[in-house]
Amino acid sequence: MPEVAPTWGDRVVAALLRGREASRRRRAGHRPLARGLTAAVCAIAAFLVVVSTVNAHGSDLRPGRNTDLVSLVADQSRQNAQLTRQVTDLRASVDGLTDAENAGAGSDLPAQLQRQEAAAGLTAVSGAAVSVTLDDAPSSVAADGIDPDLLVVHQQDIQAVVNTLWSGGAEAMTIQGQRVISTTGIKCVGNTVVLHGVPYAPPYVVSAIGDQDRLESALGSSGPVEIYRQYVAAYGLVYDEHRDAAVTFGPHEGSLDLQHARPLAVTATPR
Repeated sequence: MPEVAPTWGDRVVAALLRGREASRRRRAGHRPLARGLTAAVCAIAAFLVVVSTVNAHGSDLRPGRNTDLVSLVADQSRQNAQLTRQVTDLRASVDGLTDAENAGAGSDLPAQLQRQEAAAGLTAVSGAAVSVTLDDAPSSVAADGIDPDLLVVHQQDIQAVVNTLWSGGAEAMTIQGQRVISTTGIKCVGNTVVLHGVPYAPPYVVSAIGDQDRLESALGSSGPVEIYRQYVAAYGLVYDEHRDAAVTFGPHEGSLDLQHARPLAVTATPR
């Protein structure tokens, strides 16, 4: 019988069959490699899960950030308090040894050191005082349209009271019971104030030993303090001023070193 020439449809079918067969052969050749890679990835993932579980010891590997920050601040505050006590104890030991040595040599250095320590705030002071308490506005006064920053005590408010009391002749001062010295810095961190590395929340109490009449007169004539009092009247912040007949301020405890300050280098200017 004469051969029948393949039709166009037969050629298409044949081409499709060859293509399918080639594709099958390619998949068959790659199948072992693909299976091997899949098994390796699964094994690595399982290993990582096991290692994480062992290292966690039953705890959360991703604790909340806020909890970590609160714990960190609390730990650092305790550490600062402990180091402060150590510094105070070591300073007392050094002073005792120095006084004993100078007394044996008949030197007047101990008296000079005592005067300098008193001026630096390193000795206890007693006397009549004036105290000022600053506090945030109560939550009940908050209303729509009022900036929350207007309802809280800021660093500059505390600083205004401190500067005014110094200008009024204060002989010694404390903030939150901490002795204020020449290196004391008042720093706002969030809604707290940090003094010598220790955070404090309001109310803030500033007390000063000195002539009570002069101290009260200085507070009454201070422009910055008057501005704060206007906020007290407008938004309900707290300003309380009262006299203390007799108080005792303990000495400053902690380091006296400046961490971020350097003496200004003064160069001679040619005439």
